Amino acid sequence: MDSSRKYGKIRIGLAIAAALLLGRLFYIQIVNSKYKTDALNNSIVYETIYPPRGVIYDRGGEVLVGNKATYDILVTPREVSAFDTLGLARVLGVDAEFIRERMAYYKSYRTRIGFKTLVFLKHVDEDAYMRFSEVEYRFPGFRGQIRTERMYPFNAGGNLLGYVSEVDADYIRKHPEYKSGDNVGRTGLEAAREEELRGEKGYHIYLRDSRNRVLTAYNEGADDKLAVPGRDIVTTIDAHLQQYGQELMSGRTGSLIAIEPSTGEILALVSSPGIDVDVLTDMGSHFDELTRDPGKPLFNRAVQASYPPGSVFKLVCGLIGMQEGVLTPRTQYGCSRGYVYAPGKKLGCHEHRSPLNFTEAVRMSCNSYFCNVFKNVLENRRYESTAEAFDQWESYVRAFGFGSKLGTDYPGELGGTIPTSAYYDKIYGRGHWKHSSIVSLSIGQGEIGATPLQIANLAAILANRGWYYTPHMLADTPADERHETGIDPRYFEYTVEGMWQAVNMTVADGSTATLARVRGLDICGKTGTAQNPHGDDHSVFICFAPREDPQIAVAAYVENGGWGGSTAAPIASLLIERYLNGEISPERKWLREWIKVKE
Repeated sequence: MDSSRKYGKIRIGLAIAAALLLGRLFYIQIVNSKYKTDALNNSIVYETIYPPRGVIYDRGGEVLVGNKATYDILVTPREVSAFDTLGLARVLGVDAEFIRERMAYYKSYRTRIGFKTLVFLKHVDEDAYMRFSEVEYRFPGFRGQIRTERMYPFNAGGNLLGYVSEVDADYIRKHPEYKSGDNVGRTGLEAAREEELRGEKGYHIYLRDSRNRVLTAYNEGADDKLAVPGRDIVTTIDAHLQQYGQELMSGRTGSLIAIEPSTGEILALVSSPGIDVDVLTDMGSHFDELTRDPGKPLFNRAVQASYPPGSVFKLVCGLIGMQEGVLTPRTQYGCSRGYVYAPGKKLGCHEHRSPLNFTEAVRMSCNSYFCNVFKNVLENRRYESTAEAFDQWESYVRAFGFGSKLGTDYPGELGGTIPTSAYYDKIYGRGHWKHSSIVSLSIGQGEIGATPLQIANLAAILANRGWYYTPHMLADTPADERHETGIDPRYFEYTVEGMWQAVNMTVADGSTATLARVRGLDICGKTGTAQNPHGDDHSVFICFAPREDPQIAVAAYVENGGWGGSTAAPIASLLIERYLNGEISPERKWLREWIKVKE
């Protein structure tokens, strides 16, 4: 190749490279101001703008969780010069020794701190903040910051709402999108909807001089970024009902849940003892105390506790019996204070007249009746073995929402337990067990465990005569398909009649829930007394009202509350009366006072 041609190509290549370089320099220096800003990093200050979190509303537009302004004093230790310690102490309303100790700490760890800006004083009152703002120029390195923190107009739903706290180093490692000083929802709805509620941070950019003094806004504020407030969310909770439910459960351990049957919307979800909303704003200083509390207020019993459902489960067994063709509403069984299921072995029952048909057995909550029904279900000749019949029974029970998570939009839900034939094969040996081995299941005892939410869902199923929508507490939860139990709706009418009689007939008639009666509301209910090997029996009651076109279904579960008709029933009925009538009638106000006396 000719040398002149060779050098010509080199010159062309160099010219192209130079043009590219000049073009890139032009873009960096003239077109894209980002690089210019980066080059000025040593002389600019970013001031974070924290967005307000989204507001959480109840079903009627009342604020469950809002925001209020809170004032902090920040410090960048590397920017602090000699200042009047006593003067700053007077302005902020703190002891001068506090300031000296903090500055000594910053000096000890100056290498680690570097140019970081730290919170010097949290939650300064508004007057002190305004005084500081007027003299801030006298204290280089110190500045004020306005943030928002949560506020709670109702003492309602501390556990279900959850709390917000500042991220720690461990959280930042797992979630690098968060920085020191950021807050995050830790539990409840605050955690479940963190992405929507948190919003997006913004910032102001300021120039500073060689002495690190902030002078003016950089580029006249053109490069500032506005904070984006968090999105508001609307719940299905009724704030007033939630608050009243917590009052009813005060001093007790257990849960109280209300559902709108036609939609599956959760109206109230009480876990007791729970977290008072006043504690939520400062969980950091209360967390250890709450974890040590023997009442376990951090434990949300409504969706996480697994209890024996007790006698309310008899309704499920009766409905399965009718669907399987081994029981009719007219079928009668006798009861002599219990059911003899093996020689010398008897499952006891309370005193009542005998024999009873199905509706009467529901009204009087006869153990013997439902033990007989369970026996006939497992000895049904349609099946080749007890295990096969039990598998069918289990399938029905799971269709009622027991044995697995319901799939609610509330975080932390657990699924309870339903035993399987394989489990009993393992315990007793294949072919070596029958109804008498597991008869306690017929009355909601034994190896069955249910969450209070599942028990409340049973109340909604009975109100709907055989179907339910997944219980949920967020208004924007996608529409759910209707879940069918597989039980003919006509059988539910006999069950509902027995529940109506249990509340609205007299003690002389064998009614077990007369304390739940409210004139004009047609409450239908079923009591339950769940055996507890660790103390007094648990008190259980499910109900709905009115009988036709039900508007509310309720489950009350009170640990160590004794007989279901004495504790859980009046609590549930007061909640229903408050929701449907707006107040408690004068003739029933004694009942509220009577419950208070028992606390």
